[in-house]
Amino acid sequence: MRLSIRQTLPASGDVEANLGLISRAAKAAAREGADLLLLPELVTTGYGAGAEALSRLAEPADGPTVTALAQIAAETGVALIAGFPERDGETIYNSAVFTNGADTPALYRKSHLYGDYEREVFTAAEPATCLVEHAGITLGLLICYDVEFPENTRRLAQAGAELICVPTALPDLPGSYFVARQMIAVRAFENQVFIAYADHAGEEGDFRYPGLSRVAAPDGGTLARAGARPGQISAEIDPTAYAASRAENTYLRDLR
Repeated sequence: MRLSIRQTLPASGDVEANLGLISRAAKAAAREGADLLLLPELVTTGYGAGAEALSRLAEPADGPTVTALAQIAAETGVALIAGFPERDGETIYNSAVFTNGADTPALYRKSHLYGDYEREVFTAAEPATCLVEHAGITLGLLICYDVEFPENTRRLAQAGAELICVPTALPDLPGSYFVARQMIAVRAFENQVFIAYADHAGEEGDFRYPGLSRVAAPDGGTLARAGARPGQISAEIDPTAYAASRAENTYLRDLR
C-alpha cells in the first residue's frame, strides 16, 4: 500500500477552503499512485479555530463534511483519514474519519484530550479499538495525544493493526520534538507496526506547529519525514519487508 501524508496549514474556521485543500492533496496523492491520504487533526476546521468556532462547526458523522470527504475519496480513488469536530447530540468529540468513498465511513473519537483548550470543547471518548481493512493492510486509528500513551498503540497492535494512523496537531513546544522524532519510532518498534503521524505546519491564530510529520517502520526506521513547512510526503507500507524485525523483536508474543 502506498501512503501519502499532507502536512498543511489549514484555513482557520473555513471548512469550504479546507475541503478544497484536501481535494487538491487527494488529487496529488492519486497522481503518485497512493492508496491512502492521511491528514492532520481537525483539518476540516483548523485546530486553532477557537472554542466557539469548533463548537459551531461540529457536525454529525453523517453530516455534509464527511459526505464531502467521501466524495473526494470516490472521485480520486484515494481513501482519506481526516480529523474533524464531531457533534453527537449535545456532545462534541475530537474525531477522525476513514472513508474510501464507497463503504460506510469508520469513525474514531479521541480518548485522551490535551490541555484546557481541548477540554473546553470536547468530551473524551472511552479508549476504543478502531480497525479498518484497506488495500490489503489493517489500519488502526489514534489522534495526537493518544499515541503518547503506550497502552493505546499496544491495544491496536494486539488487535492486529499493521499500520497506525495518527492525525495530530503537535504544538511547537520543546518536548514535541522528542515526541515526533523519537517516541513515534519507539512506538513502532515496540509493537512492530508502522506508524504514520500527520501534523500541521506554521502558525494558526495562537497556535504554532513544528510540522515533523513522518512514517516510522516496525524496525524503528523512518520511511518518510517532513520538515517545518507545508508539503506532502509518501511511503510504501509493506509488512512483508519487516519479517526479520518481527522475528527478532517478539514483544507482542512474549508479553505477560
